[in-house]
Amino acid sequence: MEILLTSLTASLTELREPNKVIAKAGNQPVAILNRNEAIGYFVPKSAVTEITVVEAEKIAGEFTSNS
Repeated sequence: MEILLTSLTASLTELREPNKVIAKAGNQPVAILNRNEAIGYFVPKSAVTEITVVEAEKIAGEFTSNS
């Protein structure tokens, strides 16, 4: 059994309506399944933006602590 990196899933059929998948996801990644097997992850823009901000803050913190 495969371990998924998220608790949210969607089928390839559900991806025919990506807006519904985005609404379901909120700010979380969604595992895309084909015949109950993960084939990839759908990551909403809002989640990527949040990750980018967290990483930028982390880098800024490292920079200021080294100065």
